[in-house]
Amino acid sequence: MKDYEIFTLSNGLRVVHRFVSHTKIAHCGFVLDVGSRDEHPEEHGIAHFWEHMAFKGTQKRKSFHIINRLEVFGGELNAYTTKEKICFYASILDDHYEKAVDLLADITFNSTFPEKEIEKEKTVILEEMSMYEDSPEESVHEDFEELIYGKHSLAHTILGKNNTVKSFQKKHFIDFLKENLDTRKIIFSSVGNIPVSKVKKLAEKYFSEIPLRAVKKKRSPFNAYKPRILVVNKKIQQAHCILGNKAYSIKDEKRLPFFMLINLLGGPSMNSRLNMSLREKHGLVYNVEANYNSFVDTGNLSIYFGTEKKQVEKSLNLVKKELRKLKDNPLGSLQLHTCKEQLIGQLAMAEESNISFMQMMGKSLLDLGQIEDLNEIFKKIRKTSALELQEIAEEIFDEDQFSYLTYLPE
Repeated sequence: MKDYEIFTLSNGLRVVHRFVSHTKIAHCGFVLDVGSRDEHPEEHGIAHFWEHMAFKGTQKRKSFHIINRLEVFGGELNAYTTKEKICFYASILDDHYEKAVDLLADITFNSTFPEKEIEKEKTVILEEMSMYEDSPEESVHEDFEELIYGKHSLAHTILGKNNTVKSFQKKHFIDFLKENLDTRKIIFSSVGNIPVSKVKKLAEKYFSEIPLRAVKKKRSPFNAYKPRILVVNKKIQQAHCILGNKAYSIKDEKRLPFFMLINLLGGPSMNSRLNMSLREKHGLVYNVEANYNSFVDTGNLSIYFGTEKKQVEKSLNLVKKELRKLKDNPLGSLQLHTCKEQLIGQLAMAEESNISFMQMMGKSLLDLGQIEDLNEIFKKIRKTSALELQEIAEEIFDEDQFSYLTYLPE
C-alpha cells in the first residue's frame, strides 16, 4: 500500500506528498528535470549558476529576505545541481510549512537575476571552482566523467569553465530558462506531518498561477563510448586513480542487480571487497570505493582510490584481481545471501531519512514516471541469482573496455 499521494495541476506541475505522523519537521522542494547536460557549449555552468542566482532576488524579495525567511524559524533553505536535475528545497517546523512553500515557489519561478548580483556571484563561483581544483579527490571524479563522455554534454563539469562563467549576463539566464523550463517536468515533493488536503490547498494557492511552460527540446543520447587512458601530473602529495566503464541507464532492468554488485565490490561498508583487500589486508589506501552513476540514457562505473605514487601499479593490480574474481566465480549461496541482506538493510535505513525520501520521490517521478516501492525493490533483490550477477560482471568488468585517469604527484 502506497503511503503518498500524487496530483497534477492545470499547468502540468505535479505534486507528491508523503504524510509522516511522527515528526515535527517538514521537508519539501522542487525537483526540475534540468541540469548541466542541457547546456550549450557557451553555457557551461549556467544551470549551477542559476541555482545560485535563485537566492539573489525575486520580484517581491531581495537576497536578505530570501536567506532570512526560514532561518529565523530554525529552518534551512538549500539547493543543488546535477547533470540532469536542479533541486530547490527546504526543511522547517511543520507550523511554518506554508512559508517554505511560498518561498520555494518564489525563488524557483520569479528570479529577477539582478546584474549586480550576477557580477558578485561570478567571483563566488570562481572561488568554488578553485576550491574544487585544490581537492584532487573531488575533481578527479569530474575529470573522469569528462574522459568517459568525451565531447558529449554529459562530459560538462557542473561548475562550468572560467570563460563561460565570466561571460554570463541576465539575458543568458532568461534564455536558458526559456529553452529548458517545462512545468510538465517539475515535481514539488513533500514529506511531513501535513495533511494532504493542506498540501493540495497550498499548491493551488502558490503554484496554480505559474504559467504552463512546454518545451520541445530533447536530450541527445550518449552512444559513442571509447576507452581512454589519461595521466595528469599535478602538484599533489598523493596519487589519485579512477578506472571504469560505461554502464546501465536508470531505466535498464539490470540497474538494480548491478548496484548490488557495486555495493559488494566497493560500497560504503567497511567489509567491501576492495576495502578488505587494498586497505585491511595490504594497507595501501585510506579510501577506496566503487560508484555507479546512472542517467536517463546511460551510466558509468568508477572505481577510485588514493595511494602513494610507488603503490599505484600494485593497487591497480589488486583492483583488477577483485574484478576478475566476480567475473570468473559465481557467488556462493552464503555470499549471495549476505550481499542481498546487506543492501536491503542499507536501503531500509536510507528510507528513514525523510529529506532523502522527499528528493527521491521527485527524481523517481521524473525519471521513471513512478515511485519505486521499497518492498518491491526488496523482492527484486531477493530474486537476483548468482548467475545474473556474474553475467553483469562479465559485461561491465571487461578490462579491455576500461578507461583510466591518474593524477600523479609531480
